[in-house]
Amino acid sequence: MENSKNIEGKIASYQAEKTVSERIEAAEEIDIDIETDVVKILQGQAEKVSVSGKGIVLKENIRVQEIQLQTDNITINPFRAIFGQIELNQPVNTVARVVLTKTDINLACTSDLIRSLVEKITLNVDGQIISFAPQNINIFLPGDGKIGCNATGLLKSEKNTHLLGVTVTCRPRNNSHPILLESVTCTEGEGISVELILAFMQKIKELANLPFLKWEDTAFRIIDMEVESEKIILMIEANVQPISESQIEFINQLQ
Repeated sequence: MENSKNIEGKIASYQAEKTVSERIEAAEEIDIDIETDVVKILQGQAEKVSVSGKGIVLKENIRVQEIQLQTDNITINPFRAIFGQIELNQPVNTVARVVLTKTDINLACTSDLIRSLVEKITLNVDGQIISFAPQNINIFLPGDGKIGCNATGLLKSEKNTHLLGVTVTCRPRNNSHPILLESVTCTEGEGISVELILAFMQKIKELANLPFLKWEDTAFRIIDMEVESEKIILMIEANVQPISESQIEFINQLQ
C-alpha cells in the first residue's frame, strides 16, 4: 500500500510540475511534491503539497530567485487531481520563503505591473491629492539591514506637475522596531516639503498596517524580512483562493 501511495504521489507531482511550468514564463528549477493516494484523491483531499523553485519568472520582468512553500490538508477537485492538476476547492493558508536578489527587485521595478501600482498610490498633502509617475526606480542595499531607493519621476497634482528626484534609505520593520526612515535627499527638482515627507510616511504606515495585501487570487502579508547586501529574504503568509470554473475556462482559452 505504501508503494502504491508513493507511485500515485509521484504521478500527481510530475503532472503538477508540468502544468505549473506551462503557466509560468520560465524556471531554472521547479519541484512539486504531493503526498496523496487514490482514496484521498477521490475524497477531494491531499495530505501535503510542497513547492520549491529557483529562477522562476512569473511574468514579464517579475523574477524570484528562490521560493519554498508548504501547505497541509488541502481540499482539492478530485477529478482534476487524478491528472495532477491541483485545483483548490477551499481557500488555503500557507507560509512561503521567498528570496529576491537585488537584480530581481530592480528588474521588477521596470515592469508595467510595479509602475502601475506606484501610480495608484496617492498622498494627501494638506488636502491636496498628489501622485507620483515613476520614470526610473533603482533599489540598493547598502548593508546593515537597510534598504535604499533612488527614484525619479513626475509629481502630479491638480494644479501642476513637476520633476522630482529623490534618494530614500530606511530600515524595514522587525520584531524590535517599526519602519524607520533614515534619510530623504532631493536629487532633482525643486526640493521636498516637510508636508510631503509626512504624507509619504503616513502612507507607508497605512500600507504596513494593512492585514493583507492582494495580488490576483492571493491575499498575503510579509511576516518577516531579512535584508542582506545582495538579496532580500521574505517570509510571507498567504491565503490562496480557489479558481472558479469561469476563470479556468478563460485560462484554457488563452493557452
